[in-house]
Amino acid sequence: MFYITRVVHFKMNFVKRLSESRDLNTIPSIYTYTTNPNESPVSNSQDSIPTIDFSLLTSPDPSLRLQVIQELGDACKDWGFFQVINHGVPEDLMNMVVEKSNEFFNLTDEEKKDFEEKDVLDPIRYGTSFNSKKDKVFCWRDFLKVIVHPEFHSPNKPVGFSEIMLEYSKRTREVVRGLLNGISMSLGLDQSCIEKTMKLESGLQIFVVNLYPPCPQPELAIGLPPHSDHGLLTLLINNGVGGLQIKHNGKWVNVNDTFPGSFLVNTADHLEIFSNGKYKSVEHRAIVNNVATRISVVVANGPSLDTVVRPAYELVDEERCPASFVPMKYKEYLEMQQGNQIVGKTCLDRVRV
Repeated sequence: MFYITRVVHFKMNFVKRLSESRDLNTIPSIYTYTTNPNESPVSNSQDSIPTIDFSLLTSPDPSLRLQVIQELGDACKDWGFFQVINHGVPEDLMNMVVEKSNEFFNLTDEEKKDFEEKDVLDPIRYGTSFNSKKDKVFCWRDFLKVIVHPEFHSPNKPVGFSEIMLEYSKRTREVVRGLLNGISMSLGLDQSCIEKTMKLESGLQIFVVNLYPPCPQPELAIGLPPHSDHGLLTLLINNGVGGLQIKHNGKWVNVNDTFPGSFLVNTADHLEIFSNGKYKSVEHRAIVNNVATRISVVVANGPSLDTVVRPAYELVDEERCPASFVPMKYKEYLEMQQGNQIVGKTCLDRVRV
């Protein structure tokens, strides 16, 4: 009974408030993350993350278009991760998104209380950890998740947040559409194949802000454990504080040196399903530090909720390349992933043949 009471107590606390405690020198045991003894090491390699020049996808020079489509396909196949430059989204808008996101977390507890999560498909969810109802070990992370498409939602505070979020969601959808058109062609498919098959016109877009406050024992805590994302592509920006690691060639790679104003993009589970495993969703995690607060703003982009996602028919050959995944409605997959503990690619494994 004592154990249950203690867990409920910590479920009611947000990490931001906890980290601001004057006498906090050690983290509560519920935040102590035990690393898997078989966990991959951190790479010392200086391999550069692929860079995609978005403007070349619409270049009048067919050779340049072909080149960037090939680079995009290679990045999806070899890394599942890349940075995008010359994408057309104003850097001032990107900076304002981070600034307003920070303002949200600096609201009073009473002001934020209206947005506390109740269900994984609530249009606005303010919460802590990953799934505080299921997590046995809590993540050193508070979050805000907002569904911004096909219907736009937003907190009504801080002032101006809604307008900034609306503009940003529109601009990032255009970037995602352009990238997915290029990815379609890199798979040998029609340019609009992913867009039409996944019903992107009514596709789910979720605006997520992650807050990782300073942690007195960062070596014992985790911001987010290893996982892959649901959906097709995830776009990320941050406040300049490092902490993102991606898995590449069996090792963790620190994502630090990026171009100013670029988007970090990772491939997600439903692109792996659609491509029949040709492109892999990338496993990634967030680590924390004891000095500075890290804020990351993530935009997850997926099919429409009613889309049944399966490998593209054109990429399936029953003899040489049979379907590697069973069909599942995107809404069901989303509820399965968001409603459970987050562990690697276990959700994707559930639909793997």
